[in-house]
Amino acid sequence: MYFTIIYSLLLERVDTMTKNTMTDQEMIQEINQLRREKKAVILAHNYQVPEIQDIADVVGDSLKLSQEAAKTNADIIVLSGVHFMAESVKILSPDRKVLLPVYDAGCPMADMIDVEKLRKFKEENPNVPVVCYVNSSAEVKAESDICCTSSNALKVVKSVHSDKVLFIPDKNLGDYIDRQLPEKQVISWQGFCITHHRVKTTEIDAVRQQHPEASILVHPECAPEIVEKADFIGSTSEIIKYATESDGKTFVIGTEMGVLHKLRKNNPHKKFYLLSPALVCFNMKKTTLRDIYLALLNEEKEILVEEEVRLRALNSLKRMLEIS
Repeated sequence: MYFTIIYSLLLERVDTMTKNTMTDQEMIQEINQLRREKKAVILAHNYQVPEIQDIADVVGDSLKLSQEAAKTNADIIVLSGVHFMAESVKILSPDRKVLLPVYDAGCPMADMIDVEKLRKFKEENPNVPVVCYVNSSAEVKAESDICCTSSNALKVVKSVHSDKVLFIPDKNLGDYIDRQLPEKQVISWQGFCITHHRVKTTEIDAVRQQHPEASILVHPECAPEIVEKADFIGSTSEIIKYATESDGKTFVIGTEMGVLHKLRKNNPHKKFYLLSPALVCFNMKKTTLRDIYLALLNEEKEILVEEEVRLRALNSLKRMLEIS
């Protein structure tokens, strides 16, 4: 009898959703109820749409989400982001059910390298340790020595006991690190973030003229010629921290537009402009409230990682977290 009632209630929820009669607020109420019932947490990347950032338990960059995932005691973790992030959560929390509401939300940069390509890269550079940006698959992490994020990449590469390092897959972040650490040779794979790589020097020159009083803050995934013209270079969390703590009042943001929501929400007395209209990651914008609702309701779009791969990738992630 009890299970019949519960099943009927679930069917009513699905029917209501299917008819698309719920407002956003009603959808949020349903998500909150499911979150309580199922002991779930929602983690959202800074690039997610505003309404998802607002309902998330934690909003942050890849490093923060990895750390929070490892600490949570929830039964279900809903990762609102892209595939490699959800894999990282599963690697760190194998006993939790990890859901990615939009299963095909991927990362083109992560797709620019696979295990076979990495093994060939290693063969061409024997006995050189591999630092793997978290924007990569679980299999690639498993084949690497240590992971990093944009916020700790410099610290991680510096910690490697070798004067040469293979850096995968982002050539722009690798180039930035190489210039910061003249004592090391950083040999980068030629991958890149298609969103950050679209920014043009003409855009940064134009914005200097339009907003001469503004500080320009950019992500190191941007091309070297963009990074060189910026006032501050940092990860999404570092950009948010810098703009929040700065005495300045006007900022031009050179990373995915999702960060503008938190910046404007937390700093209503400051002005923020996007460096380029191209700074939109379509994969990060795929997830909606409806997707999160369905993922929680049906416990679908679960992320699974083969145990042998998970254990090897875990070592790479653990080394990163120990340094961070």
